Order: sequence, then structure tokens, then C-alpha cells
Amino acid sequence: MRALGSLPLVRLATGAIVLAWPLLVAFGLAHNGLHWLLPVMALMLLARLFQVRKQAGPMRGVLQIVALAGLALCVASSLLKSHQLLLFYPVVVNLVMLAVFGSSLWSAMPLVERIARIREPELHPAGVRYTRQVTRVWCLFFIVNGSIALFTAVYGDMKLWTAWNGAIAYLLMGTLMAGEWLVRRRLMKREQP
Repeated sequence: MRALGSLPLVRLATGAIVLAWPLLVAFGLAHNGLHWLLPVMALMLLARLFQVRKQAGPMRGVLQIVALAGLALCVASSLLKSHQLLLFYPVVVNLVMLAVFGSSLWSAMPLVERIARIREPELHPAGVRYTRQVTRVWCLFFIVNGSIALFTAVYGDMKLWTAWNGAIAYLLMGTLMAGEWLVRRRLMKREQP
């Protein structure tokens, strides 16, 4: 399994499984194909787990927990013959991300600051304050997004669940990332001597 996890194509496939989870689940449920799709998803998530174990950086543990959660949901869904459990994966991902980002606010260096210091080890004091604020913004995003993901999973409308978790949430996340990048660029220009 370790050799399999290091192949570039497998790395790409495992990343795609994580991102395309809502679309795969919706497809499997709509076409009664989860009996063959679940083992493939579980195998890809297992390979993802082995890949992430080799990575360094502040997000390694998060990626491991997310892969384990997806694997556990695949196994539980298969054993319990309850594919509705798969709908809770986006909720789990948001909870994990909230826990990681939120708990880092009580440390000397929030997660966003740790990530920022990879590119800029000598972060300006204004940058330190900014990264703490960005960490709070991401926490708020994970609370709102996770709550909506939970609503869509409990409500059970597959079109709504797929639309939110497979498209709208990604668009909002991308918008937040792009907006944060633009604000950071302006802040960096203003702080330059």
C-alpha cells in the first residue's frame, strides 16, 4: 500500500476523491452504484492516509483525520447498509477544520500564521495580527458551512445536498481564499518601507 500511495496518478486520484465526494455519493445513490463505488472510495482514502503520513507541515494531521473520517464513513455505510451516513462527510470535515483552526487561536501561533511563516519566516507584527483575524474568519466559515452541510444531510434532499456540498461551498471557499489573498497583498504593500 505504501508504494501505491506514492504514485503520482494515485496521489491525484486520492485528492480528487476527497474533493469530489459529494458528486461521487450523489452519482452512486442516483444509480444504485455505491456497492462497487464504496470499496473504491475506501481504497483511495486508505491510499490518501498513507500519502499524508509522509507529508510535513501544519495541515498533515488535519488531512489524516479527514481521510480516516471518510474511510470510517465508507466502512460504516457498507456494514450498516445505510448510505445516508456518507452525507455527513462534509459535516465532519468542517468540524475537524473548525477544531484545528479554532484550537490554534489559543496557542502562541494560530494555524494561519504557521502557514504564512512557511513563506515568510520574519512575519511583520501587522501580519501576525492579520493571520489571527483570518483564522477567526475561517472558524466562522466552518461554523456556517458545517451547519448548512448538516442541514442538507438531515433534510435529505439529494439535489440540495449535492448543490451545496459539491458546488456552492467550494465556490464560497474559493471566494474567501481569493478575497483573503487580495487583502493580504494590500496589507503587505502598505507595510513595506
